[in-house]
Amino acid sequence: MLVLLSIDPDSSIPPYEQICTQIIELVRQEDLPAGCKLPTVRQLAAELGIAPNTVARSYRELEAAEVIETRGRLGSFVAASGDPTRSRAQTEAVRYVTELRGWGFTDEEISRFVAAALRGLG
Repeated sequence: MLVLLSIDPDSSIPPYEQICTQIIELVRQEDLPAGCKLPTVRQLAAELGIAPNTVARSYRELEAAEVIETRGRLGSFVAASGDPTRSRAQTEAVRYVTELRGWGFTDEEISRFVAAALRGLG
């Protein structure tokens, strides 16, 4: 499988972070669906023209974040759980609503807060 990633050597963002960010985005867009096999560390390093240790670090970071899972000699795969950032966002949304309800705000008021925040960020 060919993964279309690129490294910007002029970026202030380290290459391993660039790889992590791009893979997370591909998972989020479902261009890399759950269970999809990733290239080997050496294969991706050769494709990107970087050191294998850089790719290995990216894979370790992605595994720690539960975006990918390593299955020993079989290789690395997109985690069966899919995009863990969606799960975290849902958890944080529930925490936020619960906290504001505890302060006595109604769901309608909370919705207005969120809508205003989105307008302010847009």
